[in-house]
Amino acid sequence: MAQPEYLRIAADLRRRISSGEYGPGDQIPTIPELCRQYGVSEAPVRSALRLLASEGLTESRARAGTRVRPRPAIHRMAADRYRSTPGAKSTPYTKDQGIGWSEYRLDKRFERVQADAELASQFECEPGEKLLARHFVFYDNDQPTQMSTSYLRWADVADTPVADPINEPWPGGTRAQLGSLGIRVTQITESFTAAMPTELEAATLRIGAGVPVLRYTRRHIADTGRVVEVAHPIVRRGDTTIVDFRIDLDD
Repeated sequence: MAQPEYLRIAADLRRRISSGEYGPGDQIPTIPELCRQYGVSEAPVRSALRLLASEGLTESRARAGTRVRPRPAIHRMAADRYRSTPGAKSTPYTKDQGIGWSEYRLDKRFERVQADAELASQFECEPGEKLLARHFVFYDNDQPTQMSTSYLRWADVADTPVADPINEPWPGGTRAQLGSLGIRVTQITESFTAAMPTELEAATLRIGAGVPVLRYTRRHIADTGRVVEVAHPIVRRGDTTIVDFRIDLDD
């Protein structure tokens, strides 16, 4: 079965962008020029350009035509990013991004909620337990690159600085916060999935609807075996995130 014209055009333009023929900031030929190049009417050309825009490859502006979007930097999430550095003003996020404290900004909203069945399963607690929900959007130099909702047990944080959003961002992140409460975290688990973004995720992270996202669930577990924090989900754009693991094997 023949490939639709707009997919053929999009594939060729995607190849030309990937090869560097059209670099970041370069203007894509006008619609009439593309029609002549590919020997088609305007409809498939417009559909191809919409597809590339949804993938975050191009952007169109009134009277300015279509240009190649600058490619976001690739960020590697190392397995040891949760290891603390005494006295350092950093968090796992700033380590992932490779940025300093002054380049880091955080939008936050806190609320009290009750654990539903899914959260109760993650916390290994009874449904209905009171939790503190912390909604975050993480910025690298004013570019949103991560969003998450992190839950803490209300009984652990009530009437403490951890429950006050004014103290965010907190150097050392969640592990340091829990440590300030006398809770020693000895294990962190993460579970990853990939999917296309929801409308909210695409808008918040300023990505096209065709850009996949990486979603993961994180749990902080204390030395007593008790789950003390669940972040569900943490969301990052998937095309610029690399998750690194190191597995040491005994012979």
